[in-house]
Amino acid sequence: MDAKARNCLLQYREALEKDIKTSYIMDRMINDGVLTISEEEKVKNEPTQQQRAALLIKTILKKDNYSYISFYNALIHEGYKDLAALLHSGIPVISSSNGGKDSVGGITSHVKTVLCEGGVPQRPVVFVTRKKLVNAIRQNLFKLSDEPGWVVIYGMAGCGKSVLAAEAVRDHFFLDGCFPGGVHWVSVGKQDKAGLLMKLQNLCTRLDQDENFSQRPPLNIEEAKDRLRLLMLRKHPRSLLILDDIWDSWILKAFDNQCQILLTTRDKSVTDSVMGPKYIVAVESDLGKEKGLEILSLFVNMKKADLPEQAHSIIKECKGSPLVVSLIGALLRDFPNRWDYYLRQLQNKQFKRIRKSSFYDYEALDEAMSISVEMLREDIKDYYTDLSILQKDVKVPTKVLCILWDMETEEVEDILQEFVNKSLLFCDRNGKSFRYYLHDLQVDFLIEKNRNQLQDLHKKIVTQFQKHYQPHTLSPDQEDCMYWYNFLAYHMASASMHKELCALMFSLDWIKAKTELVGPAHLIHEFVEYRHILDEKDCAVCENFQEFLSLNGHLLGRQPFPNIVQLGLCEPETSEVYQQAKLQAKQEVDHGMLYLEWINKKNIKNLSRLVVRPHTDAVYHACFSEDGQRIASCGVDKTLQVFKAETGEKLLEIKAHEDEVLCCAFSTDDRFIATCSVDKKVKIWNSMTGGLVHVYDEHSEQVNCCHFTNNSHYLLLATASSDCFLKLWDVKSANERKSINVKQFFLNSEEPQEDMEVIVKCCSWSADGTRIMVAAKNKIFLFDIHTGGLLAEIHTGHHSTIQYCDFSPQNHLAVVALSQCCVELWNMDSCLKVADCRGHLSWVHCVMFSPDGSSFLTSSDDQTIRLWETKKVCKNSAIVLKQEIDVVFQENEVMVLAVDNIKRLQLINGKTGQIDYLIEAQVSCCCLSPHLQYIAFGGEDGAVEILELLNNRIFQSRIGHKKTVRHIQFTDDGKTLISSSDDSSIQVWNWQSEEYVFLQAHQETVKDFKLLKNSKLLSWSFDGTVKIWSIITGRIEKDFVCHQDTVLSCDISPDATKFSSTSADKTAKIWSFELLSPLHELRGHKGCVRCSVFSVDSTLLATGDDNGEIRIWNVSNGELLHLCAPILVEEGAATHGGWVTDLCFSPDSKMLVSAGGYLKAITSPGTPFHPSVSLHAANTYVTKSWNGCSRSHKKREHHAVLKKAGQIQQEEELPARELA
Repeated sequence: MDAKARNCLLQYREALEKDIKTSYIMDRMINDGVLTISEEEKVKNEPTQQQRAALLIKTILKKDNYSYISFYNALIHEGYKDLAALLHSGIPVISSSNGGKDSVGGITSHVKTVLCEGGVPQRPVVFVTRKKLVNAIRQNLFKLSDEPGWVVIYGMAGCGKSVLAAEAVRDHFFLDGCFPGGVHWVSVGKQDKAGLLMKLQNLCTRLDQDENFSQRPPLNIEEAKDRLRLLMLRKHPRSLLILDDIWDSWILKAFDNQCQILLTTRDKSVTDSVMGPKYIVAVESDLGKEKGLEILSLFVNMKKADLPEQAHSIIKECKGSPLVVSLIGALLRDFPNRWDYYLRQLQNKQFKRIRKSSFYDYEALDEAMSISVEMLREDIKDYYTDLSILQKDVKVPTKVLCILWDMETEEVEDILQEFVNKSLLFCDRNGKSFRYYLHDLQVDFLIEKNRNQLQDLHKKIVTQFQKHYQPHTLSPDQEDCMYWYNFLAYHMASASMHKELCALMFSLDWIKAKTELVGPAHLIHEFVEYRHILDEKDCAVCENFQEFLSLNGHLLGRQPFPNIVQLGLCEPETSEVYQQAKLQAKQEVDHGMLYLEWINKKNIKNLSRLVVRPHTDAVYHACFSEDGQRIASCGVDKTLQVFKAETGEKLLEIKAHEDEVLCCAFSTDDRFIATCSVDKKVKIWNSMTGGLVHVYDEHSEQVNCCHFTNNSHYLLLATASSDCFLKLWDVKSANERKSINVKQFFLNSEEPQEDMEVIVKCCSWSADGTRIMVAAKNKIFLFDIHTGGLLAEIHTGHHSTIQYCDFSPQNHLAVVALSQCCVELWNMDSCLKVADCRGHLSWVHCVMFSPDGSSFLTSSDDQTIRLWETKKVCKNSAIVLKQEIDVVFQENEVMVLAVDNIKRLQLINGKTGQIDYLIEAQVSCCCLSPHLQYIAFGGEDGAVEILELLNNRIFQSRIGHKKTVRHIQFTDDGKTLISSSDDSSIQVWNWQSEEYVFLQAHQETVKDFKLLKNSKLLSWSFDGTVKIWSIITGRIEKDFVCHQDTVLSCDISPDATKFSSTSADKTAKIWSFELLSPLHELRGHKGCVRCSVFSVDSTLLATGDDNGEIRIWNVSNGELLHLCAPILVEEGAATHGGWVTDLCFSPDSKMLVSAGGYLKAITSPGTPFHPSVSLHAANTYVTKSWNGCSRSHKKREHHAVLKKAGQIQQEEELPARELA
């Protein structure tokens, strides 16, 4: 052990012996391999705690540096941070010695495996150690201990930062002692938000290869950040995340999630906006003369002392850049007699950039690159030129270059290895195949050198791709698959292949293939990025596809993945998306597919009124002035913009902050505008002149929202920050009035408190100024501003976070922006959602009501601001059909009878969408007569009534029921109406002759009934019995005691010889009408068996339960033929949305349709059955019309009248749509 470490341990020995408990500390040291079991037993045998601690410290003093480090880390882990702090100054410098292990320089097979799995780059072809810098990096990583924080390696481009970062973790004892959870490397580079999301998706996939956390990639940056935090804390604890080549501070926010992070950057200030301790390691741009000579000596295989005199001058001309020295060294290895020549070339500086592609001007690098490329063999020069189209920080699989050059893998790797040997290219050998990449500065050089050829080079790779592939046929198991999905559109756009780009982007097959792998976010970004090209082809078609992605993006990220054709069939018939979907559906019907078409839909209209683009980058916020005449906006470009609300004419442009401006707000009297920023500051401006009035800087993290109170007499400003606090400020005195820690209201969350990150995203005042609404994560809180007490809490139910919220100044509505490109309206009194607004093509950052509440603004990453009319939006979502409906399919007619949420009974033409409002009443159930002449409805008060549609005459049962009527049905001749009620009775009413028969024998509520032939009726009840009645005499003809619990459903076999019963006792039974004991008892369900149905040929019985499970049985012997278990998705929810509420076989018994959270179809090309279709439909009961004339009862909440188009073969999902 180092003397310094030993002395430190001796100095604080007494304090350590007094306080520590040895048991758990020894567990960790044994795990680290520095303490043996026998040593642990000796310590445990000591009689007192202090004596045990004394012996442990005595044992450690006899050991090496790694024992000291292990003891230090154990103290941190076990909560002795104050004692660990005493030992911090004694932490020894790590030696590369491996204590006799089979390794070179500490690089054991374990290290190689960990670094390979983590994607850490290999050493360059020629490598020299820079021990001082490597040790400095390791020492700073030690300082992090097990606390989250940042170690920053910064320096100019090409100075070797990435090599140093990789070298710092290339040591067995260092990894084992500090980061036993592994190392995870991410090459970041300069990214926009879509690019960052791709990096995060790839990282999450790598960290969750067994898909324990989720079966799909995160769909937005917020979700990715949350998932990364959980993966790092729970699945990969004590691991190091390395972020290579960070350009922008906003990117780090996605990784600011309580992790230990090592990053490389050219700007050390990038960490200013993130939390936690930061340790800086500066790397000089000059490698140093001795290290430069060492590199040259290794390349030319000479001793450093034997290098010629010119070597010293070459190092000077290379300005100490490792990259440049390596390029020259590689040339000298091939041509060892050209020292003078290469020195003269470097000094002449013949290569001149016409236009700088880089932030820096590296003349030496340009010369070295120019010489190296010039000295390539003639037969491979063009291949290097082809690499000009590669993007920075993208590792390209060998297979992509095989396609580009029409070569075998071995031929391509031979060529690329020549480039690698000459330091013109880098190779990542982690994973199954090699991947190649260029340094950023090499990309800059190639772009500049080959600028006039770039378009042709991009065209070449697209042409070669088209020669080998059809876009939608790419398979996820192909090594080059992800490259093409991510960059094919980029190459087409760069090649000005507009026709091909439009064909790709306007293809449902491409949308399906790409979103199935990576979700919709990157595709939406490409529509925005290449809009100028796509609009040239047909702006209407472009808009169709953009709206399709925007409206269905939340579905395209789900598992199981929805059928894209089925989604397309829900679009307006004028849409190009619908036309493509219809064409594909017709073609696939011939191969046995089934698609469902929404036949009563109307054109979906765009509800936004004004669209403006005042900013050069993403817009984070927009708001109205109090008089409604002006709009203020702010965003990524750090400016505050003010323009006229009516025309969009610009009035003010202010460079407001030093970083992104996240929010802006007008004061009640319109005199002031407040802004807040990532720079942690809040500023107040004169709204007319743009002059600065106040600056507040009390928040410790970025300020996400600022909002003035509605009271002009006493002006308060509310600010919400990532530091968990909501603060209220007195504007006149500039003093803080109140501070609320929002994190405390998540204390009851299932998530561990120490793991939780609570960012207060936004706030908004109520109309009277006495309450304030605050959003954090996916919850909305309502506080009393005087007491700070919590008044209400709303959980939006979304996995993504709330981006922004705003109170209407005139009523109880609140508008909420979610990170799913959608906006919602909520009633704050009832805590219910009242409307959805979709139309933005990317993340929505802000929503804001106008002063009179008649309209609201939304602003988005798609660089647009949309203006919405509140009444129109609410009206669009206001009418919701309630639980009970009846549907009659008759010839070409489809009629729907339903009750809406404002107590109106509606008769809806399923084809035209025409609605007749019949009557207002407290209706609990309803039905249509067979020939559509009458409707019947039962009330909550027990009343039973019939309405004649021709003349609106009402017939009312004189007797009725004593309690709520639950079910009602006409007999086939329409002359008799049968109803059941909570009062346990069934009423048979011949309404034309006013004759009544009452069926009264059930002891509890009648669950439902079915009509049989010969004036018979089968009923089942909560009392566990099934009874068969004569509806003429009212007598019981058969009484079956079926179950010990509620009978939930019954079905009659088509041959009328049997019936089934299902129960809350988790069983189903098959009965003969002739016997009072069951033929078969069907066991195996683990939840209440909710429904059952016989196949048309009476040979099969299907049952469904409350866990989403469906079982198919042989009726003759009760044998289980097939089990359709629910698929669990990312939150552990079954794909059936819970209960299976209804089932129906097709006429040929080869297809089974089930209902629940989705409509699902299960097909059988033979046997067994296979799940093949799922159709979002809320919690529904559905009976399908297979034969053209049938009935459907009890559909819930959202309804669509659908028609058959063939048979199903694959998984489909369709969003529930409200009946127009």
